[in-house]
Amino acid sequence: MTSANPRRAAFEILLRVERDHAFAEPLIDRELSRGMLQGPDRGLLTELVYGILRRQGTLDHLVGQFSATRLDKLERSVLLLLRLGLYQLLFLDRIPARAAVNETVELAKVLAPRAAGLVNAVLRRADRERDALRYPDRDRDPVAYLAAAYSHPCWIVAGWLRHLGVSEAEALAAAMANAAPLTIRANTLRTSREALLARWTDAGIDAIPTIHAPDGIRLRSRLPVRELPGFTEGLFAVQDESSQLAAFFLSPRPGERILDACAAPGGKTTYLAQLMENRGEIVAGDRSTEKLRLVADMAAHLGIGIIRTARHDAAHLSLAPNEPPFDRILVDAPCSGLGVIRRNPEGKWWRQPDDIARLAEAQRAILANLAGLVRPGGTLLYATCSTTVDENEAVIDDFLSRHGEFVLEDLNALFPAHAPLFTDRGLFRSWPHRDGMDGFFAARLKHQHSGG
Repeated sequence: MTSANPRRAAFEILLRVERDHAFAEPLIDRELSRGMLQGPDRGLLTELVYGILRRQGTLDHLVGQFSATRLDKLERSVLLLLRLGLYQLLFLDRIPARAAVNETVELAKVLAPRAAGLVNAVLRRADRERDALRYPDRDRDPVAYLAAAYSHPCWIVAGWLRHLGVSEAEALAAAMANAAPLTIRANTLRTSREALLARWTDAGIDAIPTIHAPDGIRLRSRLPVRELPGFTEGLFAVQDESSQLAAFFLSPRPGERILDACAAPGGKTTYLAQLMENRGEIVAGDRSTEKLRLVADMAAHLGIGIIRTARHDAAHLSLAPNEPPFDRILVDAPCSGLGVIRRNPEGKWWRQPDDIARLAEAQRAILANLAGLVRPGGTLLYATCSTTVDENEAVIDDFLSRHGEFVLEDLNALFPAHAPLFTDRGLFRSWPHRDGMDGFFAARLKHQHSGG
């Protein structure tokens, strides 16, 4: 529903996200494109939607603290209104408390009139008691504490605690509750990182080079991507530093034949083409024709001509008669996305623990099938944007136990300058709280020559 009221628009979008499992970004884009919201209201809509999705767990904990009605007894519309009001009240300094309460109550009179009194009572009590917010005891129950204080499902927090310990898990939980940085990749087919940085600096845009990715730039000025100088000329693409590195660690070379097996939306595919100097062949595959169109559009925007899109299922893909095997294959496998939940916060509320085993089974099938498509001596790089061991190290160990023709390459030896990002086994593991980039994993596998 189109609305000139950013709070009403945010409510409608959050309702769609929760009810239909719709992604927030296209809903926000659609709302903004209608032109009903102007000036600061446009930014407020985005802040409300993403802020509430990121802080939903904390907000629900606080609803439970301040409401006389149990959380599971509240109607969905009432709970959404309480999240909307509490987020403005407790997390947005620039909105006066009175406005946060009054605007939400007025909205309740329209959307849930019978509950307007409850909404008013809960928000006013939260305002009075804002200095006495209570959370579970950190030492006695670290899972409940981190879940409530930093707004993540308990099962995700429990996995982080097993992997990292309490202190680091808390640092990760805190990082995952905040907005992700905006990082771009300079299109080196048309410019250089240095030239793009200089152009932006001259335009008063605060930007710095990424530490690890050789072509990355991190924006510290918050500007719409399409308003950045160089966008229309295709001088850059939006891509997180970790995602850039996953493609970089494949080491594609000009003239090679490469498969990007799960290519959409095209960030890694087009970076592979850049690293190949737009010489050679890249087959970009995905199960969705619509998503492959995004890959083709990005390639055209960046002036890349070596990418051929092909609709396929990576778990059942085979070479055509007389088709040569690939020199290198990138498998950016479908995964839980737990490493990017600060970008797509709705995902953490949709996922369930059972999803991990199901996804890992699909990942193993894809990897096993694609192993037969890489030439002897060729390279296969497996990557996910997940933080779980089951989708990462366990998948690689299972693969190696069944495919003696492959060996795990040590990224420490291949890329010594990037050693802080690698495990002792030479696997790529990035963490938002440590490295300032998305949570990513990559393992590089070498197909040994026959008999080798």
